[in-house]
Amino acid sequence: MNLYRRTFIRTTGVSLALPWLSVFSDHTTRTASAASIAHQPPRRMICICAPLGLHPDNFFPSQTGRDYALSPYLDILKEYRDEFTVVSGLSHAGMGSSFAHQASASFLTGAPGAGRPGFRNTISLDQFAADHIGTQTRFPSLSLSGEGSGGLSWTRSGALIAADNSPSRVFARLFLEGKAEDVQEQMRRLEDGRSILDDVSDQAKSLRSGLGSEDREKLDEYLSSVRDLEQRMVIDGSWSRKPKPKVNVEPPKDIPNAADLIGRTRLLFDLSHLAIQTDSTRLITIMLAGSSFAPPIEGVSLGHHDLSHHGKDPSKLQQLKIVELETMKTVRDLLAKLMQSQEEGNSLLDRTTVFLGSNLGDGSSHSTKNLPVLVAGGGFRHGQHLAFDANDPPPLCNLYVNMLQRLGIETDSFGTSTGTLGGLEPS
Repeated sequence: MNLYRRTFIRTTGVSLALPWLSVFSDHTTRTASAASIAHQPPRRMICICAPLGLHPDNFFPSQTGRDYALSPYLDILKEYRDEFTVVSGLSHAGMGSSFAHQASASFLTGAPGAGRPGFRNTISLDQFAADHIGTQTRFPSLSLSGEGSGGLSWTRSGALIAADNSPSRVFARLFLEGKAEDVQEQMRRLEDGRSILDDVSDQAKSLRSGLGSEDREKLDEYLSSVRDLEQRMVIDGSWSRKPKPKVNVEPPKDIPNAADLIGRTRLLFDLSHLAIQTDSTRLITIMLAGSSFAPPIEGVSLGHHDLSHHGKDPSKLQQLKIVELETMKTVRDLLAKLMQSQEEGNSLLDRTTVFLGSNLGDGSSHSTKNLPVLVAGGGFRHGQHLAFDANDPPPLCNLYVNMLQRLGIETDSFGTSTGTLGGLEPS
């Protein structure tokens, strides 16, 4: 069998590259087929990353347990004290401070070595969940960003899923119907895609007999991913025939001012609430903005990035506190909307795990230890401050296992986890 360094399987007008097999080189990659599970009631997850951190002195309480005094930032959420847990001491295993900003790539994956030469990411928490429950909604997941297309979602092969930073565009995808001819065209594309994938599968199978065991396994995984794509296309086809949900709100208008961190965050949070409320998706990731320009907030004259790298300058710390208090107000309002929305006798907050954190424990020192972690809703027993030893903590991925299990996904591991996070129990 004649195999070249870059080999394709072809059908009329289309070429798809084969996975990188050891018969081409010594490097291997792994993918895994997705599996879906059905569970009731529906459970959701919203993951939010503040990429410049949250000042630890204002975020973490000084006491632990259930009778802790609220910190300045948590005091903003005092109405929902019994609906969230704050966790201190956690970090990702194997994460250093040399590439602290690049560690945002590993925020939801836990993959060590982000930013270092040769780093290869792994699947993110939301996409792992989407492999199991993503077929239950029109959109398997949503990846959103307050600025740019860099987000938090990564495929099983370690590729970044571009985030959408246009609330108006996302709103249109979620709720606005296309013209009849557009829907018909989409159906034609789906039909064409299915026939193409059938041809590709047949050709790929014909290569199997000439491969070694490792390559055969990899090719089988590739074919499984093709079948998963076929199933997704069938599901997309069924959704295209169903009307989109109607919402009695005005479509959002994008905010062109990149410095307006709070305005952009509010739009993304409001959109996320609508997406969850209409069950358009059950998995959302949001990368908050971190602009270098001064935000339009009274009392703030410097950019958020500059303020986060304060060097303990009192005037910068004062302004940083103003910015981050405003950010916490947007979190409060998101929790309020989810709490007020009812579904079969439960609030959406009861059925939605809201996870707020950061890749930075301290933006000024670029520390990746003692990451700010807040978990709200999701059916956990809340109202506590869980404190762990920042010098010897369990991996943050342990918390991710808890979150996956609350989604109804039967797993006891994710990323660098060593189990579940002790102290965070279902209610």
